[in-house]
Amino acid sequence: MAFFSNGTPRRIATVPVSTDATTAVLDSAHVGDIVGALGTIRQHDTDQGRSRGQRLRMLLAVLGPGLIVMVGDNDAGGIATYAQAGQNYGMALMWTLVLLIPVLYVNQEMVVRLGAVAGVGHARLIFARFGRFWGAFSVGDLFIVNALTIVTEFIGVSMALGYFGLPKWVSVPVAAVLLFAVVAGGSFRRWERLVFTLIAINILMFPLAFLVHPSVSATVGGLLPSFPGGLDSTLLLIIVAIVGTTVAPWQLFFQQSNIVDKRITPRWIRYERVDLWVGIVVVMIGAVAIMATAAFGLGPAERGAFADAGTVAHGLSAHLGTTVGAIFAILLLDASLIGANAVGLATTYTLGDTLGKRHSLHWKMSEAPAFYAGYALLLAAAAAVSFSPDHVLGLLTQGVQALAGVLLPSATVFLVLLCNDRAVLGPWVNTTRQNIVAGVIVWALVLLSLALTAATFFPHLSTATLELGFGVGAAIGLLGGIALTVTRQRGVRRGTEQTAAELGGLDPDQVEELEATPRSRRERRAILAADRDLWRTPALETLTRPNFSPVRTAGMIALRGYLALAVVLVVIKIVQQIGG
Repeated sequence: MAFFSNGTPRRIATVPVSTDATTAVLDSAHVGDIVGALGTIRQHDTDQGRSRGQRLRMLLAVLGPGLIVMVGDNDAGGIATYAQAGQNYGMALMWTLVLLIPVLYVNQEMVVRLGAVAGVGHARLIFARFGRFWGAFSVGDLFIVNALTIVTEFIGVSMALGYFGLPKWVSVPVAAVLLFAVVAGGSFRRWERLVFTLIAINILMFPLAFLVHPSVSATVGGLLPSFPGGLDSTLLLIIVAIVGTTVAPWQLFFQQSNIVDKRITPRWIRYERVDLWVGIVVVMIGAVAIMATAAFGLGPAERGAFADAGTVAHGLSAHLGTTVGAIFAILLLDASLIGANAVGLATTYTLGDTLGKRHSLHWKMSEAPAFYAGYALLLAAAAAVSFSPDHVLGLLTQGVQALAGVLLPSATVFLVLLCNDRAVLGPWVNTTRQNIVAGVIVWALVLLSLALTAATFFPHLSTATLELGFGVGAAIGLLGGIALTVTRQRGVRRGTEQTAAELGGLDPDQVEELEATPRSRRERRAILAADRDLWRTPALETLTRPNFSPVRTAGMIALRGYLALAVVLVVIKIVQQIGG
């Protein structure tokens, strides 16, 4: 059943699955043909028997959610953070970007599976599987950080257009109207084509990086981990900000909902993974280019004196000419528009999941008034806040990214729990290897925020002490991971093939037939893979909610309490910087 904003249920068309239960999909706009910017795939099409050229056209049709979420990641806050890292530390922090590549892929690949298999947004799954308390915990932080993030996008717009002499009172309202117009057409394909047009402007990254004459040796040297000037709270804050702007919680909610909205189903997960890798390559090239621009394009006098992205544009203009400054300003404007669009949609998608309202770009404004009204109000509020004093807004940009980095562990914990929920993902649940990598990521993020907390409380801690703390924390994480793995392995095991067949939706008779019929290993894998591609999450209300053990509940509450403290400390650090 699909429930709309007027409360009237309506039967929807569903993808054929191997059970009679209805799927978890709630909005009829989320079922049908994949209608992308670069092509269309019919609802029941497959890539079986297709030529290489036909598969490439299918990939182009799927292309979108992964690319958009990654490019949206290099938003105004991202450009400001990378520029600050380059201006203050040269290329010495480029190694953090390299370490974030697996984090980006692992986190976003999990939401790819959740979106394609479940057919509902991230917030909807959290509320359905963990209840209102944990659902409110998850989306509450998201709404606040997302709203502040959109403020930074309007800051970016005003700085970029201010470079060309356009006053804020003109640039910000015009940008808000433009952003709403991009979304409000009632056509997913039209929206995606407009966003792709904005993404194409990122090609200017290449001439920008070339014009600042980067040093190859200094750039390559940035791949070696180092802590320029010593590991203190200021350096940790910029590292946490890089993490927060590169791997932000809103990305999880946006990509899953956008995959659902684009109607991508399990059979196209392989293609969406390629889309994700394309986006990761683009975001990494952009991040390195911006860092290098500030590192090599500004003079020694600006070293360590970062103010904001607008100042960087003027500094580049003074040192290398107006062309370089103009290109940087154009990229800042483009990044701000893409970021505001993606973060705004992540928020309104989540709001629709939370309130049970229609939330799809396939609906027109008259058909989904709550969805578009929420988007408009969010833009209006963020635009109004962006008129705050400039010295506050400059540090707010970095602070928002740091807050996102601090809150990321909790978002990742919910993501991992959902990806181990067999009732939701069936044969698509995490493998042991995926859980190990995800666990390492979560613990590393927790250690990073712990280090920031310690450095803020005790500003005179030495680099050696903090490094020792990282080492002890890593050892604790390793021992805890081994203990969890051993405990997990003691569970009752079923035959891998039989379990996969049952989870794939085959009934007991089909399982028995599959095992009794002589087939090669390749044939059996093909049968299971074909059934896996059709498996969809049953209606969520028909599933038994998982129980939290006392240990897991205590751990989640402890994590929540610590993250609340870490957020307060980030705010304290930002206030200290505002006060000099």
